[in-house]
Amino acid sequence: MRQGFNNEKYIRIQSEHIRERIEKFSGKLYLELGGKLFDDYHASRVLPGFRPDSKLSMLAQLRDQIEIVIVISAEDIVKNKVRADLGITYDEDVLRLREAFTDRGFMVGSVVITHYNGQRAADDFRKRLARSGIKSYVHYLIDGYPHSVDLIASDEGFGKNDYIETERPLVIVTAPGPGSGKMAVCLSQLYNENRRGVEAGYAKFETFPVWNLPLKHPVNIAYEAATADLNDVNMIDPFHLEAYGKTAINYNRDIEIFPVLNALFEGIYGENPYKSPTDMGVNMVGFCIDDDEVCCNASRDEIIRRYYDATNKFVSGADNGDEVQKIRLLFNQARINTDTRRVTVAAKERRDRCGNPCAAIELADGTIITSETSELLGPSAALILNATKHLAGIDHSVKLIPQEMIEPIQKTKTEYLGGHNPRLHTDEVLVALSVLSQADERCRRALEKLPEFRGCQVHSTVMLSEVDRKIFRKLGVGLTCEPVLKKHKS
Repeated sequence: MRQGFNNEKYIRIQSEHIRERIEKFSGKLYLELGGKLFDDYHASRVLPGFRPDSKLSMLAQLRDQIEIVIVISAEDIVKNKVRADLGITYDEDVLRLREAFTDRGFMVGSVVITHYNGQRAADDFRKRLARSGIKSYVHYLIDGYPHSVDLIASDEGFGKNDYIETERPLVIVTAPGPGSGKMAVCLSQLYNENRRGVEAGYAKFETFPVWNLPLKHPVNIAYEAATADLNDVNMIDPFHLEAYGKTAINYNRDIEIFPVLNALFEGIYGENPYKSPTDMGVNMVGFCIDDDEVCCNASRDEIIRRYYDATNKFVSGADNGDEVQKIRLLFNQARINTDTRRVTVAAKERRDRCGNPCAAIELADGTIITSETSELLGPSAALILNATKHLAGIDHSVKLIPQEMIEPIQKTKTEYLGGHNPRLHTDEVLVALSVLSQADERCRRALEKLPEFRGCQVHSTVMLSEVDRKIFRKLGVGLTCEPVLKKHKS
């Protein structure tokens, strides 16, 4: 795949910039992390060359100085909120994050439960953390947050929260997802550190929007599409423009909250070290784009992908009509539509010819492979076979999985397991190929081509089962589906 982002340069200059910020604040910095730390798939999709674990690799340069605090909202625990890209609840993701960080040699100091108001589910989670030897703290709901500055910056506000004991100069504050209360945790710590005579600093490490790209750059529009459910809006930072006479891009929530943050900083320290929300950031991504055209094209694909995700949810019963409408408006800003994406057009054209559900994949070299539903295979399973045969140089007419092997699987699905759809899913096809690869060299060659799917674009003319979605997610493809439900249950 063509690369548009210089990952090595990013790791180098981003870590240098964070070091400079630590030194600016007397050796103690609370760094709020926006977005994902070690599995930032959105960034890797819109900035080809950005690896999902780039931030973690960058922070590894500072590992001995770092302590990580993971934040989760008690309200999200009660709601069993699910992280959509992984399909697990936020409380489970806290444990996953902690294990992933410690496995990579990072110190995870504690977990903070925010928005705490005596919720039983939150108490149960704290007990679970304690059984695993994990320290936890609670931060309470504060009436009038964030606008009641006098109350917030007092013993009845931040002073009521548990003081998080930390021992390293750089404290990374992260969470499973947005709305967890990371900023409030950082500000609470600044207040409580100051009461103890420590003038700690605060900074924000958020990749998007990219402050030094134009407001309507596709990379920034893709961020708006990704956060359409939160109603985030990219804006020119008026505080930065007034202070420096320079245009910088931020988003509405940071701009709206800045006057409050300014008052809070003044309440804690007597002055605010920052003149704008952009000043608070330490994001160097915009300096590491080597090929703007590649990133623009990838971002347009991402906007379309987000649109399909939203319409699929809507058709499935979600009350997200506003999200769908917002992304449609973003299409106008980006000057695109669903047919801008070649693979989308290819899948629909084959569907129109054959009248059956179809799928298509655009490979790294631009080649497009299509498939359609048959009596034996669904369109996703057929697509994987067609694409791997093409990549392995195997003639399309070759049947990698013989019919006599498929039929017993179908019988098991329908007669023994009570399924309504006898066609093989992607996981079943891959298992069959794996079994056959022991004796069939062509099956082995086909399987070896699966890593080449990463970064490719796939479109289906019907909504796929969760099984097929998970397989494509693991293969690293950018999957979209027409908002059309299958007629048969799987």
